[in-house]
Amino acid sequence: MVSQISVIVWLIALTALPLAHAGAQSPQLEAVVEEQSPSDASNVTTTIIDPANLLSSPQDLLKPEQLGSTMQVMLLLSALSLAPAILLMTTSFVRVIVVLGLLRQALGAQQLPPSQVITSIALFVTLLVMAPVWKQAYEQGIKPYSDGHIGLEEAFAQTTEPLRRFMADQIQRTGNDDDVHMFLAYLPEEAASDAEYAYYQPTEGERLVPLSALLPAFMLSELKTAFLIGFQVYLPFVVLDLVVASVTISMGMLMLPPVLISLPFKLMLFVLVDGWRLVIGMLLESFELYVVT
Repeated sequence: MVSQISVIVWLIALTALPLAHAGAQSPQLEAVVEEQSPSDASNVTTTIIDPANLLSSPQDLLKPEQLGSTMQVMLLLSALSLAPAILLMTTSFVRVIVVLGLLRQALGAQQLPPSQVITSIALFVTLLVMAPVWKQAYEQGIKPYSDGHIGLEEAFAQTTEPLRRFMADQIQRTGNDDDVHMFLAYLPEEAASDAEYAYYQPTEGERLVPLSALLPAFMLSELKTAFLIGFQVYLPFVVLDLVVASVTISMGMLMLPPVLISLPFKLMLFVLVDGWRLVIGMLLESFELYVVT
C-alpha cells in the first residue's frame, strides 16, 4: 500500500514539473483561437493573453457596469446566505413568530399547528408589514445603483434609510427608548459622541444612531413587545386550566391530567371567539405602519 502511494506521488511530481517549468519560462498564456488547416501547423493562429488583464481591482468589480453574470451570482449567493440574519434583525418576524409560538404553548398542543405552518404565517405577516419598507428601499437605493446613477456608499445609505425609519418607529411606539441609550453608552467614544440626540425627529433621529446600536435595540424591543402580547394571549387559557383543575380535584379525579380535559375546551373557546383573527389583528395593530415619504 505504501509503495502504491509512493508511485502515485512520484507520478504527480513528474507531471507537475514540466508544467511548472513551462509556466516559469513563459509569463503569458497562449490560447489557440483559430486553426485553418489541420494538416498545416503553420496556419494556426494564436492570441497572446496577458494574465494581468484577467484580474480587476475590487473597485472596478464593484462598478455597476462591471457586474457581470459571475459577479451577480456571487452577490446573489451572499445575499441569500445573509437573508435569515437580515430577516431576524430588521423586520417584524421576531415579534410574530414569538407570539405564535406562545399561542401554541397556551393551547397545550405542542405539535399543532406544526412549526412549518407557524413559520409560514409569520413570513406572510412579515411580508405584509414590510412591503412598503422594502419597496421604498429598492426604489431609492438598489434601483438607482443598478442604473449607475449613484455610488455604492450612497446606495447603502439610501437602502438602509427606510429600514432605519421602520425600526425607529417601532421602538418609539413601544416606548423602549432606553434600550437605544444603553447600547449607545457602550459604543466607542467617537461613535457615541451624539448620545444626546433628538432621536425621534422625523428627518434626523434615525440617521444619528449607528446601526450597531439601533439593530440590537430593535431586537430587544421586539422581544419585549412579543412577550407582552403573549401574556395577553396566554392569560385566558391559564384561567381555563385553573377552572378545569379545580373541578377535577373537587370530583376526586386526581389521576386524570387536567390538561387532557382542558384541551377540547380551549380549542372550542378559541374557535368560538375567532382566535386566529384576533391574534393576527392584535399583531398587526401593534406595529407602527410605515408611511412612504
